[in-house]
Amino acid sequence: MDIIEKYIEELLKESTPDRPIWNIEKIRSGHVSGWNYIDGCMIKAIMEMYTITGDKKYLDFADSFIDHKVSDDGSIEGYRVEELNLDNINAGKTLFELYDITHKEKYLKAIRLIYSQIEQMPRTPGGNFWHKNIYPNQVWLDGLYMCQPFYLEYEKRFDDDRLSEDVFRQFHNVIHKMKDPLSGLYYHCMDESKEMYWCDKVTGLSRHFWLRALGWYSMALLDTIEKAGDDYRTYEMKGAFIDLMSSLVKYQDQSGMWYQLVNLGGMEKNYLETSGTAILAYALLKGVRLGLLSEDFARAGEKAFSGICEKYLTTGEDGKLHLGGICLVAGLGGAKRRDGTYAYYMSEPVVSDDAKGVGPFLLAYTELRRRGDVSTFIKM
Repeated sequence: MDIIEKYIEELLKESTPDRPIWNIEKIRSGHVSGWNYIDGCMIKAIMEMYTITGDKKYLDFADSFIDHKVSDDGSIEGYRVEELNLDNINAGKTLFELYDITHKEKYLKAIRLIYSQIEQMPRTPGGNFWHKNIYPNQVWLDGLYMCQPFYLEYEKRFDDDRLSEDVFRQFHNVIHKMKDPLSGLYYHCMDESKEMYWCDKVTGLSRHFWLRALGWYSMALLDTIEKAGDDYRTYEMKGAFIDLMSSLVKYQDQSGMWYQLVNLGGMEKNYLETSGTAILAYALLKGVRLGLLSEDFARAGEKAFSGICEKYLTTGEDGKLHLGGICLVAGLGGAKRRDGTYAYYMSEPVVSDDAKGVGPFLLAYTELRRRGDVSTFIKM
Protein backbone atom coordinates (compact mmCIF):
# COMPACT_ATOMS: atom_id res chain seq x y z
CA MET A 1 0.00 0.00 0.00
CA ASP A 2 1.50 3.35 -1.01
CA ILE A 3 1.13 6.59 0.91
CA ILE A 4 -1.88 7.83 -1.10
CA GLU A 5 -3.80 4.60 -0.51
CA LYS A 6 -2.93 4.86 3.18
CA TYR A 7 -4.33 8.41 3.21
CA ILE A 8 -7.61 7.45 1.55
CA GLU A 9 -7.98 4.43 3.83
CA GLU A 10 -7.74 6.69 6.87
CA LEU A 11 -10.48 8.93 5.47
CA LEU A 12 -12.76 5.99 4.71
CA LYS A 13 -12.35 4.58 8.21
CA GLU A 14 -13.46 7.87 9.76
CA SER A 15 -16.46 8.39 7.46
CA THR A 16 -20.08 7.28 7.42
CA PRO A 17 -22.75 8.19 4.84
CA ASP A 18 -24.28 10.66 7.30
CA ARG A 19 -21.00 12.16 8.47
CA PRO A 20 -18.21 11.81 5.93
CA ILE A 21 -15.02 13.33 7.31
CA TRP A 22 -14.28 14.99 3.96
CA ASN A 23 -17.41 17.17 3.89
CA ILE A 24 -16.06 20.10 5.88
CA GLU A 25 -19.06 22.33 5.17
CA LYS A 26 -21.45 19.81 6.73
CA ILE A 27 -19.11 19.13 9.64
CA ARG A 28 -18.91 22.84 10.42
CA SER A 29 -22.67 23.26 10.15
CA GLY A 30 -23.37 20.28 12.39
CA HIS A 31 -25.84 18.90 9.85
CA VAL A 32 -26.13 15.39 8.49
CA SER A 33 -24.72 15.07 4.99
CA GLY A 34 -27.60 14.55 2.58
CA TRP A 35 -27.25 14.46 -1.21
CA ASN A 36 -24.65 16.93 -2.41
CA TYR A 37 -21.96 17.50 -5.00
CA ILE A 38 -19.16 17.33 -2.43
CA ASP A 39 -19.83 13.71 -1.52
CA GLY A 40 -20.43 13.05 -5.21
CA CYS A 41 -16.87 14.21 -5.99
CA MET A 42 -15.47 11.85 -3.40
CA ILE A 43 -17.52 8.79 -4.29
CA LYS A 44 -16.65 9.25 -7.96
CA ALA A 45 -12.97 9.27 -7.01
CA ILE A 46 -13.41 6.19 -4.83
CA MET A 47 -15.01 4.39 -7.76
CA GLU A 48 -12.00 5.30 -9.87
CA MET A 49 -9.78 3.88 -7.14
CA TYR A 50 -11.71 0.63 -7.49
CA THR A 51 -11.29 0.69 -11.26
CA ILE A 52 -7.53 1.23 -11.12
CA THR A 53 -6.69 -1.02 -8.15
CA GLY A 54 -9.35 -3.72 -8.42
CA ASP A 55 -9.63 -3.59 -4.63
CA LYS A 56 -13.23 -4.39 -3.73
CA LYS A 57 -13.10 -2.34 -0.54
CA TYR A 58 -13.49 0.80 -2.64
CA LEU A 59 -16.52 -0.55 -4.48
CA ASP A 60 -18.07 -1.78 -1.23
CA PHE A 61 -17.63 1.62 0.41
CA ALA A 62 -19.06 3.53 -2.56
CA ASP A 63 -22.01 1.17 -2.93
CA SER A 64 -22.77 1.24 0.79
CA PHE A 65 -22.55 5.03 0.86
CA ILE A 66 -24.94 5.58 -2.06
CA ASP A 67 -27.21 2.68 -1.10
CA HIS A 68 -27.74 4.35 2.27
CA LYS A 69 -29.09 7.46 0.57
CA VAL A 70 -31.28 5.87 -2.13
CA SER A 71 -34.57 4.21 -1.14
CA ASP A 72 -36.13 1.26 -2.95
CA ASP A 73 -38.53 3.57 -4.79
CA GLY A 74 -35.60 5.65 -6.12
CA SER A 75 -36.16 8.61 -3.83
CA ILE A 76 -32.99 10.13 -2.43
CA GLU A 77 -32.36 11.31 1.11
CA GLY A 78 -31.78 15.06 1.15
CA TYR A 79 -32.58 15.58 -2.54
CA ARG A 80 -35.50 17.64 -3.84
CA VAL A 81 -36.11 18.04 -7.55
CA GLU A 82 -37.95 21.29 -6.99
CA GLU A 83 -34.82 22.91 -5.59
CA LEU A 84 -33.60 23.03 -9.24
CA ASN A 85 -29.94 23.12 -8.25
CA LEU A 86 -27.37 21.88 -10.77
CA ASP A 87 -24.95 21.04 -7.96
CA ASN A 88 -27.30 18.29 -6.82
CA ILE A 89 -26.98 16.43 -10.11
CA ASN A 90 -23.26 15.72 -9.66
CA ALA A 91 -23.60 12.82 -7.22
CA GLY A 92 -25.97 11.19 -9.70
CA LYS A 93 -23.03 10.37 -11.97
CA THR A 94 -22.02 7.61 -9.56
CA LEU A 95 -25.37 5.90 -10.06
CA PHE A 96 -24.65 4.85 -13.64
CA GLU A 97 -21.56 2.88 -12.74
CA LEU A 98 -23.03 1.44 -9.57
CA TYR A 99 -26.13 0.35 -11.47
CA ASP A 100 -24.01 -1.39 -14.10
CA ILE A 101 -22.09 -3.28 -11.41
CA THR A 102 -24.80 -4.05 -8.85
CA HIS A 103 -27.93 -4.08 -11.08
CA LYS A 104 -29.91 -2.49 -8.24
CA GLU A 105 -33.14 -1.22 -9.76
CA LYS A 106 -33.36 1.56 -7.23
CA TYR A 107 -30.25 3.13 -8.74
CA LEU A 108 -31.93 3.25 -12.14
CA LYS A 109 -35.01 4.80 -10.56
CA ALA A 110 -32.81 7.41 -8.88
CA ILE A 111 -31.14 8.20 -12.21
CA ARG A 112 -34.56 8.84 -13.75
CA LEU A 113 -35.55 11.01 -10.78
CA ILE A 114 -32.48 13.21 -11.20
CA TYR A 115 -33.07 13.42 -14.94
CA SER A 116 -36.56 14.75 -14.19
CA GLN A 117 -34.84 17.78 -12.65
CA ILE A 118 -33.00 18.43 -15.90
CA GLU A 119 -36.33 18.40 -17.72
CA GLN A 120 -37.57 21.18 -15.42
CA MET A 121 -34.50 23.42 -15.22
CA PRO A 122 -35.18 27.08 -16.06
CA ARG A 123 -33.03 28.57 -18.81
CA THR A 124 -31.30 31.82 -19.62
CA PRO A 125 -32.38 33.70 -22.76
CA GLY A 126 -29.40 32.06 -24.51
CA GLY A 127 -30.63 28.59 -23.64
CA ASN A 128 -28.34 27.54 -20.78
CA PHE A 129 -29.62 26.15 -17.51
CA TRP A 130 -29.70 28.53 -14.56
CA HIS A 131 -27.06 27.44 -12.08
CA LYS A 132 -29.71 27.26 -9.39
CA ASN A 133 -33.31 28.36 -9.10
CA ILE A 134 -32.13 31.00 -6.62
CA TYR A 135 -29.69 32.42 -9.21
CA PRO A 136 -31.92 33.52 -12.12
CA ASN A 137 -30.31 33.78 -15.56
CA GLN A 138 -26.86 32.93 -14.20
CA VAL A 139 -24.42 30.50 -15.81
CA TRP A 140 -21.54 29.30 -13.63
CA LEU A 141 -18.64 27.26 -14.98
CA ASP A 142 -19.15 24.95 -12.00
CA GLY A 143 -22.62 24.03 -13.23
CA LEU A 144 -21.41 22.58 -16.51
CA TYR A 145 -19.39 19.98 -14.60
CA MET A 146 -22.19 19.26 -12.17
CA CYS A 147 -24.78 18.59 -14.88
CA GLN A 148 -23.62 18.10 -18.45
CA PRO A 149 -21.72 14.77 -18.21
CA PHE A 150 -24.76 13.26 -16.42
CA TYR A 151 -27.14 14.81 -18.95
CA LEU A 152 -25.25 13.43 -21.95
CA GLU A 153 -24.75 9.98 -20.44
CA TYR A 154 -28.48 9.72 -19.82
CA GLU A 155 -29.25 10.81 -23.37
CA LYS A 156 -26.81 8.28 -24.85
CA ARG A 157 -27.96 5.39 -22.68
CA PHE A 158 -31.65 5.88 -22.01
CA ASP A 159 -33.11 8.53 -24.33
CA ASP A 160 -31.89 7.48 -27.78
CA ASP A 161 -29.72 10.60 -28.03
CA ARG A 162 -32.87 12.69 -28.32
CA LEU A 163 -31.61 15.84 -26.58
CA SER A 164 -27.84 15.51 -26.89
CA GLU A 165 -27.69 18.57 -29.13
CA ASP A 166 -28.84 20.64 -26.15
CA VAL A 167 -25.69 19.61 -24.25
CA PHE A 168 -23.40 20.67 -27.07
CA ARG A 169 -25.30 23.92 -27.54
CA GLN A 170 -24.88 24.88 -23.88
CA PHE A 171 -21.13 24.38 -24.16
CA HIS A 172 -21.13 26.40 -27.38
CA ASN A 173 -22.76 29.33 -25.58
CA VAL A 174 -20.17 29.28 -22.81
CA ILE A 175 -17.27 29.05 -25.27
CA HIS A 176 -18.51 32.10 -27.13
CA LYS A 177 -19.77 34.20 -24.21
CA MET A 178 -17.55 33.48 -21.19
CA LYS A 179 -14.06 33.15 -22.67
CA ASP A 180 -11.57 36.00 -22.46
CA PRO A 181 -9.92 36.18 -25.90
CA LEU A 182 -6.70 37.70 -24.54
CA SER A 183 -5.82 35.18 -21.83
CA GLY A 184 -7.75 32.19 -23.17
CA LEU A 185 -9.29 31.78 -19.70
CA TYR A 186 -12.98 31.79 -18.76
CA TYR A 187 -14.73 34.03 -16.26
CA HIS A 188 -16.30 32.33 -13.26
CA CYS A 189 -19.90 33.38 -13.89
CA MET A 190 -22.22 35.21 -16.27
CA ASP A 191 -25.53 36.89 -15.56
CA GLU A 192 -27.36 37.06 -18.88
CA SER A 193 -29.82 39.58 -17.43
CA LYS A 194 -26.84 41.83 -16.51
CA GLU A 195 -28.66 42.84 -13.33
CA MET A 196 -26.50 41.40 -10.55
CA TYR A 197 -24.27 43.78 -8.62
CA TRP A 198 -21.20 41.61 -9.25
CA CYS A 199 -21.36 41.57 -13.06
CA ASP A 200 -20.12 43.81 -15.85
CA LYS A 201 -23.15 45.72 -17.09
CA VAL A 202 -22.15 45.30 -20.74
CA THR A 203 -21.07 41.65 -20.84
CA GLY A 204 -22.78 40.25 -17.75
CA LEU A 205 -19.50 38.56 -16.78
CA SER A 206 -17.92 38.36 -13.34
CA ARG A 207 -14.51 39.94 -12.76
CA HIS A 208 -12.01 37.14 -12.23
CA PHE A 209 -10.66 33.79 -13.35
CA TRP A 210 -11.14 31.49 -10.35
CA LEU A 211 -8.95 28.40 -10.45
CA ARG A 212 -11.43 25.77 -9.31
CA ALA A 213 -14.13 27.05 -11.65
CA LEU A 214 -11.69 26.69 -14.53
CA GLY A 215 -10.97 23.21 -13.24
CA TRP A 216 -14.63 22.24 -13.08
CA TYR A 217 -15.07 23.52 -16.61
CA SER A 218 -12.02 21.59 -17.82
CA MET A 219 -13.48 18.40 -16.40
CA ALA A 220 -16.91 19.23 -17.79
CA LEU A 221 -15.45 19.42 -21.29
CA LEU A 222 -13.29 16.34 -20.87
CA ASP A 223 -15.82 14.06 -19.18
CA THR A 224 -18.59 15.05 -21.60
CA ILE A 225 -16.31 14.42 -24.57
CA GLU A 226 -15.54 10.99 -23.13
CA LYS A 227 -19.23 10.17 -22.68
CA ALA A 228 -19.91 11.28 -26.26
CA GLY A 229 -17.57 8.68 -27.74
CA ASP A 230 -17.11 9.20 -31.46
CA ASP A 231 -19.91 11.77 -31.75
CA TYR A 232 -18.68 14.31 -34.33
CA ARG A 233 -20.52 17.10 -32.49
CA THR A 234 -17.76 17.26 -29.86
CA TYR A 235 -15.42 18.91 -32.40
CA GLU A 236 -15.89 22.39 -30.93
CA MET A 237 -15.57 21.13 -27.36
CA LYS A 238 -12.33 19.29 -28.14
CA GLY A 239 -10.87 22.47 -29.58
CA ALA A 240 -12.00 24.44 -26.54
CA PHE A 241 -10.42 21.91 -24.18
CA ILE A 242 -7.10 21.94 -26.02
CA ASP A 243 -7.07 25.76 -26.15
CA LEU A 244 -7.89 26.03 -22.45
CA MET A 245 -5.17 23.60 -21.38
CA SER A 246 -2.69 25.44 -23.61
CA SER A 247 -3.65 28.71 -21.95
CA LEU A 248 -3.55 27.37 -18.40
CA VAL A 249 -0.08 25.85 -18.60
CA LYS A 250 1.24 29.35 -19.30
CA TYR A 251 0.12 30.33 -15.79
CA GLN A 252 1.52 27.26 -14.01
CA ASP A 253 3.81 28.28 -11.17
CA GLN A 254 7.34 26.88 -10.98
CA SER A 255 6.12 24.79 -8.03
CA GLY A 256 3.78 22.99 -10.42
CA MET A 257 0.67 24.51 -8.84
CA TRP A 258 -1.72 27.29 -9.86
CA TYR A 259 -2.90 30.31 -7.91
CA GLN A 260 -6.40 30.81 -6.50
CA LEU A 261 -6.87 33.64 -9.00
CA VAL A 262 -5.00 32.19 -11.90
CA ASN A 263 -3.52 35.21 -13.65
CA LEU A 264 -2.65 37.20 -10.53
CA GLY A 265 0.13 35.11 -9.01
CA GLY A 266 2.40 37.17 -6.77
CA MET A 267 -0.29 39.53 -5.56
CA GLU A 268 -0.72 39.88 -1.82
CA LYS A 269 -2.77 37.07 -0.22
CA ASN A 270 -3.12 35.13 -3.49
CA TYR A 271 -2.06 31.56 -2.80
CA LEU A 272 -1.28 28.27 -4.51
CA GLU A 273 -4.51 26.31 -4.26
CA THR A 274 -4.88 22.53 -4.07
CA SER A 275 -8.31 21.65 -5.44
CA GLY A 276 -7.99 23.53 -8.72
CA THR A 277 -4.44 22.32 -9.21
CA ALA A 278 -5.52 18.72 -8.61
CA ILE A 279 -8.35 19.06 -11.11
CA LEU A 280 -5.97 20.41 -13.73
CA ALA A 281 -3.50 17.60 -13.03
CA TYR A 282 -6.32 15.14 -13.68
CA ALA A 283 -7.52 16.97 -16.79
CA LEU A 284 -4.04 17.20 -18.29
CA LEU A 285 -3.20 13.55 -17.65
CA LYS A 286 -6.57 12.25 -18.80
CA GLY A 287 -6.49 14.55 -21.83
CA VAL A 288 -3.21 12.93 -22.85
CA ARG A 289 -4.62 9.43 -22.24
CA LEU A 290 -7.65 10.15 -24.42
CA GLY A 291 -5.42 11.42 -27.22
CA LEU A 292 -6.59 15.04 -27.04
CA LEU A 293 -3.28 16.42 -25.79
CA SER A 294 0.33 15.70 -26.67
CA GLU A 295 2.65 13.95 -24.24
CA ASP A 296 4.21 17.29 -23.28
CA PHE A 297 1.05 18.13 -21.32
CA ALA A 298 1.53 15.03 -19.17
CA ARG A 299 4.72 16.60 -17.81
CA ALA A 300 2.66 19.58 -16.62
CA GLY A 301 0.14 17.25 -14.99
CA GLU A 302 2.84 15.26 -13.23
CA LYS A 303 4.50 18.46 -12.04
CA ALA A 304 1.17 19.69 -10.65
CA PHE A 305 0.62 16.48 -8.70
CA SER A 306 4.15 16.57 -7.31
CA GLY A 307 3.72 20.21 -6.35
CA ILE A 308 0.63 19.43 -4.30
CA CYS A 309 2.36 16.56 -2.51
CA GLU A 310 5.42 18.66 -1.74
CA LYS A 311 3.54 21.68 -0.42
CA TYR A 312 0.31 20.41 1.07
CA LEU A 313 0.37 16.63 1.73
CA THR A 314 1.74 16.51 5.27
CA THR A 315 1.69 14.46 8.45
CA GLY A 316 -0.19 16.23 11.22
CA GLU A 317 0.30 16.26 14.96
CA ASP A 318 -2.15 13.35 15.10
CA GLY A 319 0.29 11.26 13.08
CA LYS A 320 -2.11 11.07 10.13
CA LEU A 321 -1.78 12.39 6.60
CA HIS A 322 -3.64 15.56 5.67
CA LEU A 323 -4.13 17.40 2.39
CA GLY A 324 -4.19 21.16 2.89
CA GLY A 325 -4.47 24.30 0.78
CA ILE A 326 -8.10 23.70 -0.26
CA CYS A 327 -10.42 26.67 -0.80
CA LEU A 328 -13.57 25.69 1.06
CA VAL A 329 -16.05 27.45 -1.22
CA ALA A 330 -16.39 30.41 -3.58
CA GLY A 331 -19.36 31.80 -5.44
CA LEU A 332 -21.20 34.97 -6.32
CA GLY A 333 -24.25 36.60 -4.81
CA GLY A 334 -26.32 34.74 -2.27
CA ALA A 335 -27.10 35.64 1.32
CA LYS A 336 -23.50 36.70 2.02
CA ARG A 337 -23.53 39.06 -0.97
CA ARG A 338 -20.35 37.65 -2.46
CA ASP A 339 -19.22 40.39 -4.81
CA GLY A 340 -16.56 38.60 -6.89
CA THR A 341 -13.78 41.02 -6.01
CA TYR A 342 -10.16 40.02 -5.45
CA ALA A 343 -10.65 40.55 -1.72
CA TYR A 344 -13.65 38.21 -1.74
CA TYR A 345 -11.78 35.28 -3.31
CA MET A 346 -8.98 35.75 -0.75
CA SER A 347 -11.46 35.85 2.16
CA GLU A 348 -12.92 32.35 1.91
CA PRO A 349 -11.56 29.74 4.35
CA VAL A 350 -8.68 27.47 3.36
CA VAL A 351 -9.06 23.97 4.83
CA SER A 352 -7.61 20.47 4.82
CA ASP A 353 -9.07 17.15 3.67
CA ASP A 354 -12.18 18.56 1.99
CA ALA A 355 -13.50 16.40 -0.85
CA LYS A 356 -13.37 19.28 -3.32
CA GLY A 357 -9.60 18.86 -3.10
CA VAL A 358 -9.23 15.22 -2.08
CA GLY A 359 -11.56 13.87 -4.79
CA PRO A 360 -9.71 15.51 -7.70
CA PHE A 361 -6.37 14.64 -6.07
CA LEU A 362 -7.37 10.97 -6.12
CA LEU A 363 -8.59 11.26 -9.70
CA ALA A 364 -5.20 12.64 -10.70
CA TYR A 365 -3.56 9.82 -8.76
CA THR A 366 -5.55 7.20 -10.71
CA GLU A 367 -4.41 8.78 -13.98
CA LEU A 368 -0.81 8.57 -12.80
CA ARG A 369 -1.37 4.94 -11.84
CA ARG A 370 -2.52 4.25 -15.37
CA ARG A 371 0.81 5.61 -16.59
CA GLY A 372 2.91 3.44 -14.26
CA ASP A 373 4.86 3.96 -11.03
CA VAL A 374 3.70 7.00 -9.05
CA SER A 375 6.27 6.98 -6.27
CA THR A 376 8.55 9.49 -8.00
CA PHE A 377 5.77 12.08 -8.06
CA ILE A 378 4.91 11.87 -4.35
CA LYS A 379 7.15 14.33 -2.52
CA MET A 380 6.73 15.03 1.15
